[in-house]
Amino acid sequence: MSYVDEVIELIVKQNPGEAEFHQAVKEVLESLRVVVERNEEVYRREALLERLCNPERQIKFRVPWVDDKGQVQVNTGYRVQFNSSIGPYKGGLRLHPSVNIGIIKFLGFEQVFKNSLTGLPIGGGKGGSDFDPKGKSDREVMAFCQSFITELYKYIGADTDVPAGDIGTGGREIGYMFGQYKRIRGAYEGVLTGKGLSYGGSLARTEATGFGLLYLTDEMLKANKIDIAGKTVAISGSGNVAIYAAKKAHELKAKVVTVSDSTGWIYDSEGIDIDLLKEIKEVRRARLTEYAAARKSAEYHEGTGVWTVKCDIALPCATQNELNLDDAKALVANGCLAVAEGANMPTTLEATEYLQKNGVLFAPGKAANAGGVATSALEMTQNSERLSWTFEEVDAKLKQIMVNIFHNLDEAAKEYGVEGNYVIGANIAGFMKVADAMIAQGVC
Repeated sequence: MSYVDEVIELIVKQNPGEAEFHQAVKEVLESLRVVVERNEEVYRREALLERLCNPERQIKFRVPWVDDKGQVQVNTGYRVQFNSSIGPYKGGLRLHPSVNIGIIKFLGFEQVFKNSLTGLPIGGGKGGSDFDPKGKSDREVMAFCQSFITELYKYIGADTDVPAGDIGTGGREIGYMFGQYKRIRGAYEGVLTGKGLSYGGSLARTEATGFGLLYLTDEMLKANKIDIAGKTVAISGSGNVAIYAAKKAHELKAKVVTVSDSTGWIYDSEGIDIDLLKEIKEVRRARLTEYAAARKSAEYHEGTGVWTVKCDIALPCATQNELNLDDAKALVANGCLAVAEGANMPTTLEATEYLQKNGVLFAPGKAANAGGVATSALEMTQNSERLSWTFEEVDAKLKQIMVNIFHNLDEAAKEYGVEGNYVIGANIAGFMKVADAMIAQGVC
């Protein structure tokens, strides 16, 4: 049995019932097989893969808080500090009822490679809770966040572990958490990112993931002698990533014709009106039916169907596993040239393989949506220097990071004989930096 197969079998055995984590480990290690086989003697002696796939630390704790009726509620909190070989742990806090240890470990494992790809000195981690902020009052959310940080503060710090936002954890939640951390520690430090601009946040953080997605997509197209200008783009989602991906796509002279939410989707033949979309989603917090009602060129459709629209570029920016095999077949049939992931793992494995086999350029999320964590790391730098950079400064750094990410994964794919396979290239490029650091630092 090969070293890769041995480790996959071991990880599944050691972590029963954690299907999402098993899937992530299998997919990453399979894509690294060509690298591992070339260095198997060293990696096996160093137990490199076993160490890579086991978190350095897993923290699980109860989070008691009092709701508006005076009833005590109890949730479970997690922080998985996965790998610190290239820097302090960095990764979001997810607040959602689906959160469990397997999901947090899957996200933390992926974060190791994503953070490595940025070229910045940040390790990988992830955390969160099964608490659902939806439907809760501001006071209830504050009560939960304060209780959560009252336990988590023991394990985080500006040079140790710097959490950020994720699903369910926005500016409100980060603010409450930061305030409680400062209160307990009596220290003002950059321990959380995604903060408000008035207390250490970074300009361009809101736009970062969407903008970064387009910077990498544009570079990928250029490398394949394709001009993004004039191309038709289909985008799923209508949240932060989707809105700013659409905005940057328009700035690059492409035409975005779709967006979606949990109930339906819009097709706008004249191109999505970004200002109207922002008004409806960021100000009114309403459904896309209001977009269609306000714009004659727009058609509203119930359910799913974004990927049935004829497009040159598809950008899934909504949720996990939203682009399946049937969707991939529809995209190929309609002549789609490229797919780049704005969300975390929005494309199923079967769909990814189908797209690649049919010549569609495919940029995986760990590379394509790394702009968010990259800008979080830039926020850490500003906090450490007690400086605040302009929007233009941050945006320029972001663009360079995303361009570099593409060229690093492209070169890695070429070096290991899988030219054009950007999924394998991204995993190899992210892995090599971490592996070199782990070996250099000895058994730890």
